[in-house]
Amino acid sequence: MNSNAPELTEGRFKVVTLCGSTRFKPDFERINAELTLAGNVVISVGVFVHAEGSEVDEAQKQLLDLVHLQKIDMADEIFVVNPGGYIGDSTRGEIEYATRTGVPVRYLVPPAPGEPGVQSGRREIP
Repeated sequence: MNSNAPELTEGRFKVVTLCGSTRFKPDFERINAELTLAGNVVISVGVFVHAEGSEVDEAQKQLLDLVHLQKIDMADEIFVVNPGGYIGDSTRGEIEYATRTGVPVRYLVPPAPGEPGVQSGRREIP
């Protein structure tokens, strides 16, 4: 077996769901690759509404939000893609959801101390 292979935890790889504004598509792609190469199963955004200028109606937006919450439910942790520290309302809601349901949260950029609805702390990628 390859000595550089990641160790499995409890017989499986860690599942990480990416959260953040869809305007940061290049950052999502880079972090997805880095986490995957580090031996994680990465679940990402399915539609980059802001970055691609995708047209979605309100019903589709609500559907995408619910699908993403299920992705959080499937994760061992979430990783917040927040270049420059940006966390919008949707991402804040996802962080709050993850925190309420006991899913650990990691950040690209650490949140400001005491920022409401944002769990503090950061670990380096991966």
